[in-house]
Amino acid sequence: MPQRDPVTTDISHSAKGVPYILVVDDEPDIRNLVREILEDEGYEVAVAENGSDARDSQRIRRPDLVLLDIWMPDVDGITLLKEWSKEEGGLSIPVIMMSGHGTVETAVEATRLGAYDFIEKPLSLAKLLLTIEHALEADKLQRENQGLRKRGQLHVKPLGKSTTMQNFRDDVKRIAEHDTWILLSGEPGTELEVTAQYLHQHSQRKDRPFIDVNVATLSSQHAAKELFGSEEKGKITYGLLEQASGGTLYLHDMSDMDLELQAKFFSALEKKSFVRIGGHEAVDIHIRIIAATHKNLQKLVEDGHFREDLYYQLNVVPINVPPLREHHEDVPELLNYYIDLFVEQDNLPYRKFSMAAQNKLRNHRWPGNIRELKNMVQRLLIVGAGNEIDVNEINNALGQTKATAATAPQTGFDLPLREAREQFERSYIIHQLKLTNGSVGKAAKAIGLERTHLYRKLRSLDIDPKHLVDE
Repeated sequence: MPQRDPVTTDISHSAKGVPYILVVDDEPDIRNLVREILEDEGYEVAVAENGSDARDSQRIRRPDLVLLDIWMPDVDGITLLKEWSKEEGGLSIPVIMMSGHGTVETAVEATRLGAYDFIEKPLSLAKLLLTIEHALEADKLQRENQGLRKRGQLHVKPLGKSTTMQNFRDDVKRIAEHDTWILLSGEPGTELEVTAQYLHQHSQRKDRPFIDVNVATLSSQHAAKELFGSEEKGKITYGLLEQASGGTLYLHDMSDMDLELQAKFFSALEKKSFVRIGGHEAVDIHIRIIAATHKNLQKLVEDGHFREDLYYQLNVVPINVPPLREHHEDVPELLNYYIDLFVEQDNLPYRKFSMAAQNKLRNHRWPGNIRELKNMVQRLLIVGAGNEIDVNEINNALGQTKATAATAPQTGFDLPLREAREQFERSYIIHQLKLTNGSVGKAAKAIGLERTHLYRKLRSLDIDPKHLVDE
């Protein structure tokens, strides 16, 4: 009886963020040959000789791509494909099917279930390597496009030609070369997520996932499950730590993580492994952490609202994003960038800023930083008229902002925190919807939420956008 190949992994490449491929085939010669070829190409490889081993391998570590044979002694590849599709709500990783006795119907069924491609045996190694390369690249592009749509932006680098921003980008690129964990900080409105993306793009992990998580959106009841994943009745749900495997996990805003979850997260980072909720086996961590905050975490530590051990665990290399007032000479470039962004994305009419208007805005203090500038440009394109935005319109826009801040009723201070927060959220979202004439899509981009999240928020706050258009 032939000796079984163990489910093996080589984690020596993990720090480099190379793709991790699972090869599932019951023929020893094929799986060992494919493993040798892929390892020579620089991939990290695990092998499994049947469906049971494949399930075990996925439980140990989430692969970035699976080569899956159809005909195996215990369970066929199509059945495994169906299982993985149900577990993940649709395949979350590319799967390439292999078979020496495939039919057109089998290939169609595999494609319907989400398989990336179907390759016949005997394998053409050149075709196999090309298909793997294309599958990984397609998966990467899909994730990047989803991330850009989520953030409502086109650029993935900190903008500005000033000396301040040129030096800042140089510093970030230099830090990105070292595979250390980063703590990003900056005033509200500074684009921390853009800096995080820029770090990732210039790191050794640039070809691996970049998972962007707003800690505040993690469900308080299920946050641990969302972060660490779960196992229930043999069903595996991969959490954010595994979705980012080999790449970067960006956590914003860390100050919103509750103390109980902080303790679990610190334990995972310290051990460099974790156990899924309901699971029993430890899963190794193969990611870079970039944590971000607009608040003073050290002050929160002193006040007992953030764990000191987690703070020092994350704060290996601190990076502070400059506020806009420290590179105000970049304001004209930023104005033009956001005009082009809203004209292209939202089909808003093109308008240009007069020289006097640009000069006025160069000297503005920008307490809300780039987010304030971005929202002002969007508002002027929506409500303004004429091809040019003059200094009078700027004065009115800045005056309205100041008046709104000065005259805003200071209500809610006698309410419990949850009710006060809901009151503010309701007023804030109604204001944004009025600015966009009731467009939920435009408001979602202005606020920085996914449209589905905003719809849920509207339902919970009993806000009907249609009723705001005529108010």
